[in-house]
Amino acid sequence: MKIRHFNALEDNYMYLITDDKTTECAVVDPAEPDELVKTIKKEGLKLTTILTTHHHYDHAGGNNKMLELMGAEKDQIKVVGGDKSLQALTHPVKDNEKLRIGELEVTCLSTPCHTAGHVCYVVTDGKEQAVFTGDTLFIGGCGKFFEGTAAQMQSSLQKLASLDPKTLVYCGHEYTKKNLEFAATVEPDNQDLKSKQSSLKSVTIPSTIGDELKFNPFMRTNQASVQAFTGKNDPIECMAELRERKNKF
Repeated sequence: MKIRHFNALEDNYMYLITDDKTTECAVVDPAEPDELVKTIKKEGLKLTTILTTHHHYDHAGGNNKMLELMGAEKDQIKVVGGDKSLQALTHPVKDNEKLRIGELEVTCLSTPCHTAGHVCYVVTDGKEQAVFTGDTLFIGGCGKFFEGTAAQMQSSLQKLASLDPKTLVYCGHEYTKKNLEFAATVEPDNQDLKSKQSSLKSVTIPSTIGDELKFNPFMRTNQASVQAFTGKNDPIECMAELRERKNKF
């Protein structure tokens, strides 16, 4: 399994996932697809799947153009997602549905809140595992609750938290620096957080699920230190309060 990121718009990440054995590939959220298509054609890869995390234009808005740029091959490309309003959708998926990219296995996880039909994609080659989290989980943060509730975000993040801690996290935006600045107001004595802040580079992907559980406050709503910051002992109420404070940060 080979994973490459491409920049789009101001701070979005798009991804190209390749199964080296079969040269089949998939893209995640190709908002500005030109460079992705150039790479696919230059390397002779076979694009089979567009994995779309959610319907917002900066994630799904390039689907039609991606298909157009692929030319005659477009009829063999599945456009996958959990929201029926997604641009060019051909393959609506349900929670825990399995797909394949060559010999890679993809598990679709329903993670509603940021949008009602948000889906994260877990991809594995049997040795390494990665999750593409769109705008549900960011490094050090989470997405705004545009179409959902704190209870839904708590449930969605706990679903991601249950993945193998070594699972690589590839998120939809480069928001890490600001997210960690907020996290430091929540847990100023968190040594894992301090270590992460001191080692930041301009590109901060990937993280891991295990690391997010150490320093991302939205993944730590069951921890006494995070609950003390919010004044809420219930993890869902803690999540709601955290999001409100982050919105104003």
